Amino acid sequence: MPTTSARLLALLSLLQTRRDWSGTALAARLGISLRTVRRDIDRLRDLGYPVAAAKGPDGGYRLAAGTELPPLLFDDDQAVALTIALQIAATGADGGLADDAARALHTVGQVLPARLRQRVGTLSVTAVARPTTAAPEPVDGGVLLALSAAAQNHEILRFDYGQDSPDGPARHAEPHHVVTWDGRWYLVAWDLDRADWRTFRADRITLRPPHGPRFTPRPLPGGDVATYVTGVFRGSGGTSTDWPCRGTVILDLPAATVARFTRDGLIEEIDPGRCRLTLGSWSWVSLAATIARYDADITVVGPDALTDAFALLARRFTRTVAGHLPTAARPLGDDARPKAP
Repeated sequence: MPTTSARLLALLSLLQTRRDWSGTALAARLGISLRTVRRDIDRLRDLGYPVAAAKGPDGGYRLAAGTELPPLLFDDDQAVALTIALQIAATGADGGLADDAARALHTVGQVLPARLRQRVGTLSVTAVARPTTAAPEPVDGGVLLALSAAAQNHEILRFDYGQDSPDGPARHAEPHHVVTWDGRWYLVAWDLDRADWRTFRADRITLRPPHGPRFTPRPLPGGDVATYVTGVFRGSGGTSTDWPCRGTVILDLPAATVARFTRDGLIEEIDPGRCRLTLGSWSWVSLAATIARYDADITVVGPDALTDAFALLARRFTRTVAGHLPTAARPLGDDARPKAP
C-alpha cells in the first residue's frame, strides 16, 4: 500500500479530473478500502480542500469551490500547457494582462520539478502581435471579473465610458458576453440608452456600482457571440461572419506567390503564371485597394461593384498624380487639348 502522502496526492489528482466520484470507484482506482477512502477524504479537508460528500450506498465525493485557493495538483502535460499559456499571456498578446501573467509564470516556475523545469526551459514562446498605431491599454482584472459576473447573473450595468464625465448620466447596458479580439477586451451588451447592440472596450469602462436589476437576455444577432463579434469587426453588422463586400479577380501572378500574402481568401490556380482570387472587405473601394497591393495586372470577374470601385480609385489616383507632375507632363483635359487647325 502506498504511503499516506502518496495516497492523498493520488486521491486529489482523481478528484480534480472529473466532477463526481463514488467511494467504490475511488477505492478501486487507488487499491484501498472504502474506510481508508473516508479517512483520506477527512485528511484532505483538514488540509483545506473542500471535498463535498453525497449520500448513497457507496457515498459520493466532489471537489467543491472553497473560500481560498488550495494547493493544486497538475500532471506533467498540464504543467507544461499552463506554462506555455502563461508565456503567451505575459507577452501582452492576451489584451492587457501581461503583468499578472508574468507574476503567475514566475510562481509556477518556482515550484516546477527539475525534470519539468528543464523541459519547459527549452521552449521559449514569443507571441508577435500585428503592428498597431497604439498598444492595447492595460485592463484591470477586477473589471473583467465584474463584467463577466454581471453577464452571467444577468444584471444591468451602470458605467462611465471613455471621456464621459463622472458627474454626468451613467450608461445603462445589459451585459451579454466578455470577449477578446485582436489584443483588446470588449463587452458585448444591449445598450438600453440607444436601444441597440454595442461592443464596449473594457479598458474604457468605469463601473458605477451597485449593479442594476436582473434582466432576461435577448437573442444575439447572428445566433452566437463568435458570429456577432466577427460580423461587427468585419462591417456586416453582426449578423454574419462574411465580409459585406466580396469579389473575384484574375491576377497575373502564380498562385503560390499570392498565397504567401493572403490570409482570408480563396486562391485557385489557372496556369503557372495566373490565379483566380476571391477576397472580401468592409467596402468595395477597400477591396479594390487591397487587390491592387498585389502589384500585378488585374481582370475583374465580378461583381460590377468591384469594377466601379477600381474606376473610382483610378480617377482619384489620376487627380493625385496630376497635382504633383510638372506642367508639361500633366495629362491634358478636354478643355486643354491642342486645337485642330
